[in-house]
Amino acid sequence: MNKFPELFNLPLAKYVDKAMDWLLIHWEGFFDFIGFIILKVVLLFEDLFLFVPWFVIILLIGYAGWKLVGSLKTGILFMVFMMIIGLFGYWDLAMQTLALVISSVILALVVGLPLGIVMARSDRAERIFKPALDAMQTMPSFVYLIPALMFFGMGKVPSMFATVIYAVPPVIRLTNVGIRTVDVESVEAAKAFGATKKQILFDVQLPLAKPSIMVGINQTTMMALSMVVIGSMIGAKGLGMEVLLAIGRIEVGRGFEAGISIVFMAVIIDRITHSFSVKKPKKQKKNEVTE
Repeated sequence: MNKFPELFNLPLAKYVDKAMDWLLIHWEGFFDFIGFIILKVVLLFEDLFLFVPWFVIILLIGYAGWKLVGSLKTGILFMVFMMIIGLFGYWDLAMQTLALVISSVILALVVGLPLGIVMARSDRAERIFKPALDAMQTMPSFVYLIPALMFFGMGKVPSMFATVIYAVPPVIRLTNVGIRTVDVESVEAAKAFGATKKQILFDVQLPLAKPSIMVGINQTTMMALSMVVIGSMIGAKGLGMEVLLAIGRIEVGRGFEAGISIVFMAVIIDRITHSFSVKKPKKQKKNEVTE
């Protein structure tokens, strides 16, 4: 009586396996095409970052920290972080990780922003997508590696595929929330002036929802970075691979260096992306008449 009766059994795993087999048989060409496009995008960014001299990238990151975050000290700190990563000997691996993160975020935005807009404009779509987003966010991230391996094999492509699935929910949710919380009076005023639905969306709702959307992009970027590290388990090179090798060989120092490098990159990416969601005070013109 204490044990659950074996007579009642739901063979969900068997049905999922059959569905995966069907997709692999009938959609093999489609997944090969998607994998080819994804690989080309990742390699494009990777080749770009490895082609640009290291000191140029460091200067650009420092400039971004100064102008976007709004502090010269922050820009210098970012440059120091990148210098330390280079001194550890992880520059190329860091650029590979950065390329994978940027590629994943771009694809996540291409998918997530339109879905967020659809959810904001349709209550039915919101009811349909919300449970799926809940499942995507609560599902253990390692689970996404299994179908990614089956569809694309080992390497960068399955890592990016799994990263996009794991990282896309925040930008969808916050795009939806941002548009829905736009002041109703602003929308009504646009309608009163004869604006079309497209004009209301692009000229009123999206600009006013920008802070919320940028927070979603920030969260998506940070989740993508964390998933890229996990993606090293299926062949994605980068800093995550160093962490994995350090665990396998019990090399504490190596793991600490790789971990600190990931933390430095996370801080830089977080501060820069977060800066887009913060309203910066406008500088007064020098020739402005003082009272």
